[in-house]
Amino acid sequence: MAFNRVERIADLVPLRRALVSVYDKTRLKELVRGLARAAPGLEIYSTGGSYAAIAEILAACARESTSDADRALPRLIAISAYTGQAEVAGGLVKTLDWKIYLGLLAETGNESHEADLARLGAVPFDLVVGDLYPFEAAAQDPIQDAEALRQRIDIGGPAMLRAAAKNFLRVVSLSSPAQYGELVSELAARNGATTLEFRLSCAAKAFERVSRFDCAIAERLGRMDRAELAASYELV
Repeated sequence: MAFNRVERIADLVPLRRALVSVYDKTRLKELVRGLARAAPGLEIYSTGGSYAAIAEILAACARESTSDADRALPRLIAISAYTGQAEVAGGLVKTLDWKIYLGLLAETGNESHEADLARLGAVPFDLVVGDLYPFEAAAQDPIQDAEALRQRIDIGGPAMLRAAAKNFLRVVSLSSPAQYGELVSELAARNGATTLEFRLSCAAKAFERVSRFDCAIAERLGRMDRAELAASYELV
């Protein structure tokens, strides 16, 4: 397989489009309000419950006579409207879409990638915010059976983080709410942009988070036996 080497990249990348799909929504207000201040005019693409939560936060910002309301608040766009595909019931498939991954992986200055973006009507994303399903906590809970554990195996979240982290040349990958303040501070210090060093640091954390998640799944499934399976499923 031949790889096309990237040899020239921008250090500072303005934050224009973010993709947000999170399980833990407790600190979304902090993130959204911070982005409203530090990256006016931002577009936020989001899914399901995350979309609903962000919509409420933005509505509250618009009602307030604060600096948030006086600036260009982020524009919120449903992922389903962007991809043209409705989310699968229960959130089974939300972000696994060609337009999304092209927008994450496309390299700036690559004419072929830019042609594909134009052909599909896709946009390049500069930020991914995505934590993972709480598999580790469920694996430590003796009440959780095999089916409950299976349901907490996240597919879209790790894939999205991996794609963003691979393309740290221009994309920020946030894998934990603990990073929200760091991002807002970075944007405030860089006039709404991020540095290559910051994006690389986030990429390393994202891969480490996905690695721990996958290891927890492998370890727990490896201890699962037929008796435990039979307690969850009617074997036919």
